[in-house]
Amino acid sequence: MAKSSADDEELRRACEAALESTKQKIVMSIRVAKSRGIWAKTGKLGRSHTAKPRVIAISTKAKGQRTKAFLHVLKYSTGGVLEPAKLYKLKHLSKVEVVTNDPSGCTFMLGFDNLRSQSVAPPQWTMRNVDDRNRVLLCILNICKDVLGRLPKVVGIDVVEMALWAKENTPTFTKQHTNLQDGPVSAAVEEREMKVTVERELVSQAEEEDMEALLGTYVMGIGEAEAFSERLKREVQALEAANVHAILENEPLIDEVLQGLEAATSCVEDMDEWLGIFNLKLRHMREDIESIESRNNKLEMQSVNNKALIEELDKLLERLRIPSEYAASLTGGSFDEARMLQNIEACEWLTNALRGLEAPNLDPSYANMRAVKEKRAELDKLKTTFVRRASEFLRNYFTSLVDFMTSDKSYFSQRGQLKRPDHADLRYKCRTYARLLQHLKSLDKNCLGSLRKAYCTSLNLLLRREAREFANELRASTKASRNPTVWLEGSVGSNQNVNSADTSTVSDAYAKMLTIFIPLLVDESSFFAHFMCFEVPALVPPGGLANGNKSAHDEDDANYDDLGIMDIDENDNKAGKNTGELEALNESLHDLLDGIQEDFYAVVDWAYKIDPLRCISMHGITERYISGQKADAAGFVRILLDDLESRISMQFSRFVDEACHQIERNERNVRQLGVLSYIPRFATLATRMEQYIQGQSRDLVDQAYAKFVTTMFLTLDKIAKADPKYEDIMLLENYAAFQNSLYDLANMVPTLAKFYHEASESYEQACTRHINVIIFYQFERLFQFVRRIEDLMYTIPPEEIPFQLGLSKMDLRKVVKSSLSGVDKFISAMYKRLQKNLTSEELLPSLWDKCKKEFLDKYESFAQLVAKIYPSENVPSVSEMRDLLASM
Repeated sequence: MAKSSADDEELRRACEAALESTKQKIVMSIRVAKSRGIWAKTGKLGRSHTAKPRVIAISTKAKGQRTKAFLHVLKYSTGGVLEPAKLYKLKHLSKVEVVTNDPSGCTFMLGFDNLRSQSVAPPQWTMRNVDDRNRVLLCILNICKDVLGRLPKVVGIDVVEMALWAKENTPTFTKQHTNLQDGPVSAAVEEREMKVTVERELVSQAEEEDMEALLGTYVMGIGEAEAFSERLKREVQALEAANVHAILENEPLIDEVLQGLEAATSCVEDMDEWLGIFNLKLRHMREDIESIESRNNKLEMQSVNNKALIEELDKLLERLRIPSEYAASLTGGSFDEARMLQNIEACEWLTNALRGLEAPNLDPSYANMRAVKEKRAELDKLKTTFVRRASEFLRNYFTSLVDFMTSDKSYFSQRGQLKRPDHADLRYKCRTYARLLQHLKSLDKNCLGSLRKAYCTSLNLLLRREAREFANELRASTKASRNPTVWLEGSVGSNQNVNSADTSTVSDAYAKMLTIFIPLLVDESSFFAHFMCFEVPALVPPGGLANGNKSAHDEDDANYDDLGIMDIDENDNKAGKNTGELEALNESLHDLLDGIQEDFYAVVDWAYKIDPLRCISMHGITERYISGQKADAAGFVRILLDDLESRISMQFSRFVDEACHQIERNERNVRQLGVLSYIPRFATLATRMEQYIQGQSRDLVDQAYAKFVTTMFLTLDKIAKADPKYEDIMLLENYAAFQNSLYDLANMVPTLAKFYHEASESYEQACTRHINVIIFYQFERLFQFVRRIEDLMYTIPPEEIPFQLGLSKMDLRKVVKSSLSGVDKFISAMYKRLQKNLTSEELLPSLWDKCKKEFLDKYESFAQLVAKIYPSENVPSVSEMRDLLASM
């Protein structure tokens, strides 16, 4: 018999190479022919397609404790290399059917329960012989049994016949029993060592031995089936006859048994009658007992209900009772500090009592009881009385507290002594009634409006008095010389040095004003928000910044606005959710602090009059404080700082506008020569302004620089155009002076660097125009000749130019003789002319170098034109002219 392809090692290696990426272990690989049948009307499977060569590879893959089994169909590519074509999972195999239309029995079909279309006939697989078919089917069935724990349905082949075939085709060997986790084939000899792999027989060894023993009792040939059947029939008939004979022999015994059954039946009937009588009596007794138990249960239930009712009524009476001591405190008690503890306890009791008479704390069935309604009305009357008395007391208390402080001059700044406002005692006294205010809010929220108004009105008088006295003494105690506001005016006596007195005490005084009062106002705002029970977040969180530098509470912990009390209502902790509360707080803060800004404005105006440049440092100080105010509820303090910043910017803009007017007044003066007075003065002014910059005031100063320089350059252009003869000299001298005076500052200030470069470009343009004028004055005929040649070169060839009128060689010799004979005298005259009108002697060397370079470039262009158009003519060479200029 030909060797099976299942034993082909090359085929196995080709399959392993094709499935290498799947990391699966090949159990069997065999060649098959694939065809597909169609169901004809007769119901038989017919062939309609040509068979295609394929390779079936059965593989396994261990995954954790489980093993998966797969059936791969591989096809040959164009180069004869195997490649995967189809993949089936054996766990979905439901049916194995051998096609009956194939007489050889080598064709079979595999049915899978997960195919998308069951109406399409599955492919048919044809083996070379029955042995190959049995090899594949046995391998599939063994894997399904061991790995999946079940067998698919087998149609068209006898399982016993396959087992016998497997036994005959399995060589004798000792089985290697190993762990099934290594795969179903590891429990059997590998396929290459045997013709057929049979891991376990389909019929057990014991069943096989019993079948052999049964068949061994009949010594017959294979062809004696009819004789064997007749013998079996005879033996069955003999067994039936023996059974009937045995029944007939046992008839007396059966009679005795029947008599015993009749006697037992009689006894059972008597027993049943007795049990019926007893059951009736027991039923009557059970009914009597149930009636007694029902009456007892009702009595017991009534007793329990009565007891519970008494207890509930006692609780209700206790809830409705008003303690006499609380009633006395609520209706006529004193609000002195010593009595506040009793008042707070009375408030807590009243709050709890009112809540206790509201749903869900009170059972709805009690709500309509007359006693409950009367008690609720009595509690409401107590609440109204107490709220009215407490509100009236607090309004008078706030007024008297502030009046006491304002009447004592020691609380305020006096001549020669600056007094820091200290509200520690005020807040301590207010904290005594903080808990009372919270209870008033819980009892009647509407009563807080008048209390907040009274507090704001009283404290506003105190804060404005403190700020006014402090600001007045601050200005009186600050010694500073007043600097002039005229910096850039070109008056007759403008050459004297600008007064540069130290005015740092002015900005220090402004900073001190902010340092003292901004934290105080923030603290007052925060204290007011908590004291008056606003549901807003803390204005200055613990450890936060109250000014631009450090927490204001570091100096005196007693000033911190924490009231030291717990919120009555836990919902009060959800701060910031009620925008209406925030709006009401900002309105109250406006009433509390309004008017204090006037004293800050007075300090700013006073500082401006002493030294307008101090607006720069004051602007930086204000910006630092603005960046430190992050809390939304401190809205008025932020508005105050923003207004201060706007006021400072307005005053500084006023100074800048006045300085620009001073610059513009220069153009109205009589004819001016040399460097204008405001050019060096601006450098002095810019140096002073840079010294005053703090924090975020850079933008303010840069805007001033832009306005100053723009006005200076425009005014310079107007003054220069007034005398066209000296326009360029005027421009180049002033632009040079601007660059020289601002060189150091331009390296540090980007805005000034931009204007520095602008002045440099204007200087170069003015120099170029002035030098060209001087050169053309001395050598006008020579360079006019050059210009005529250059104009003609656009229209005619260079060789025709010598034949034009006025451009002949003779004309060239005349021009050279008149312009270059005694050229050293002309150059000296050019130097004297350049020196004559220049007032800034330090510019002469650089201007003369530029003049020589410009003349040499023009002469070099002239020499090149002569060499190109008049090649036979000789003129002084460029090198000779360069040596002559170098010696001058």
